[in-house]
Amino acid sequence: MKPTVGLIGLGLMGKPMSRNLLKAGFPLVVWNRTKEKAGELVREGAKFAANPRDAAAQADVLITIVSDPPAVEALLWGANGVLDGLRRGSIYVDSSTVSPDLARRAAAACAERGVDYLDAPVTGGTWGAEKGELVFMIGGKAEVLDRAKPVLEAVGKRFFLLGPNGAGQTVKLAMNMLLAVEVEALAESLALVMKAGVPGERLIEVMQSSMARAAVLDVKAPQILKNDFPPSFPLRLMHKDMRLALELARKENVPLPAGTAAFAAYTAVKDAAKEDLDYAAVARFWKS
Repeated sequence: MKPTVGLIGLGLMGKPMSRNLLKAGFPLVVWNRTKEKAGELVREGAKFAANPRDAAAQADVLITIVSDPPAVEALLWGANGVLDGLRRGSIYVDSSTVSPDLARRAAAACAERGVDYLDAPVTGGTWGAEKGELVFMIGGKAEVLDRAKPVLEAVGKRFFLLGPNGAGQTVKLAMNMLLAVEVEALAESLALVMKAGVPGERLIEVMQSSMARAAVLDVKAPQILKNDFPPSFPLRLMHKDMRLALELARKENVPLPAGTAAFAAYTAVKDAAKEDLDYAAVARFWKS
């Protein structure tokens, strides 16, 4: 019999992850602050929990994927929080992107209750979540990952065990900083050639055949050229991840001049935006 899975957070990533868990035959309990987002999943076979504690109490493996550190803290230590519901011997997998310090605090709180914890943020975008092809960056123990893997394989394709608790979040923040800087640099380069009278498509053609090619170009360059930014990875979340990366850099005394400059451009676009945009909308910095 397959373990019961709890999943909290039915946003752009959590909802397709839930659907893949149902397709794989796992009994699924879900919770979201906005109950309406669970309607389709409930019709497909999921149960809707009364609150986070209720979801945790029913789960052999609990997965959370919410927006930011305050949301994770509220789930853990708030009223009817998951720490009050998690059962001894269960596994808690947090796939939110938060600070390494918060991951270690969560791990310690779980350990006090006899619960195994993995910090396991993901990459792959909404398309990866829909296809069940997410990549997990994991901090924790190998034996816990082995126990959780049958569940995680329903939503992911690669699992990198990177070190003790906190390591998954550290790598995720560093990787997202790199992606943000790459896209910001692409937007700069496009602004330069287009201002000089060369169509942006010509630059992309050359980049795709050169050492400058990166997989992120395949997804973000068309958005920038069309000036159309549906939020596959929302700007507000990338901005949060960059802020967390810069906070970690200050703590570790590592200067990040490129990341700091890119963060300023993302901040200007985020503050001016009136709608929810993809982070490729940083290109609007040069159109303002």
